[in-house]
Amino acid sequence: MDWLDALILGIVQGLSEYLPISSSGHLEIFKQILGLDLDPDKSLEFSVMLHVATVLSTIVVLWKEFVPLVVSFFTFKRDSRFYYVCKILLSCIPVGIVGICFKDYVASLFEGNLKVVGVCLMVTALLLSFAYFYRGKEECRTAGAGTVARPRDISWLDAFIIGCAQAVAVLPGLSRSGSTIATGIILGDRKEDVARFSFFMVIIPILGEGLLDIKKMFEPAVETASAAGGESVGIVALAVGFIASFVVGCIACKWMLDIVKKGKLVWFAVYCVLAGILCLCW
Repeated sequence: MDWLDALILGIVQGLSEYLPISSSGHLEIFKQILGLDLDPDKSLEFSVMLHVATVLSTIVVLWKEFVPLVVSFFTFKRDSRFYYVCKILLSCIPVGIVGICFKDYVASLFEGNLKVVGVCLMVTALLLSFAYFYRGKEECRTAGAGTVARPRDISWLDAFIIGCAQAVAVLPGLSRSGSTIATGIILGDRKEDVARFSFFMVIIPILGEGLLDIKKMFEPAVETASAAGGESVGIVALAVGFIASFVVGCIACKWMLDIVKKGKLVWFAVYCVLAGILCLCW
């Protein structure tokens, strides 16, 4: 992989991580478009490092909210911020189970399988559409009954259910942000709160996976690339992709927060349908 391919993939990752269109699915789509035939292990490591870059962009954009959460949790203040972090930890349990028990199976789905990507993009479109129209009708019915629709705070049960949505979204093409935000909206949580919770809850599993990959980089090399018959990812390409993903991620994170406030997620459902059809036809 050369630096230009890495730059393109980094930009794609930075945009699609926050927009509800599936970053993993779009990475597979653009690998096919660019004609990249990467070694499966190196491809997965490269994708994880791009995800780490976007997670760091989340911390940068939401820094004023992130620092108080960390301080409250590690000083055991038992305030609302402490319990908010506990809810985030609870939401990470399902995806942690999937990562430990089904890692090899999930990894096999990331090997240029555009059929899986296409079908999962369709599912993402259905979920976004259902969240948009279902909540819209609920709010209209509530307003018609003479009361004001007031979304609730994220409960412990909501956090676990949203975490289950994140665990299912490890499939390439099934948007993690789209699945978690749509699930929270369907449950009746505030849109802005769900978006922030969705961005925070991915920090722990992605950074954990990233640290494991960094550890592997310093372990004695095993000659698996030649056996797999795929290209390797150089340090320059990895650095370019990481930086591009981080910079674009910062922009996309702010953009997505504004989009969620305005409730325009349904247009991404249209895009996911078109992209899904393209994948199935490809």
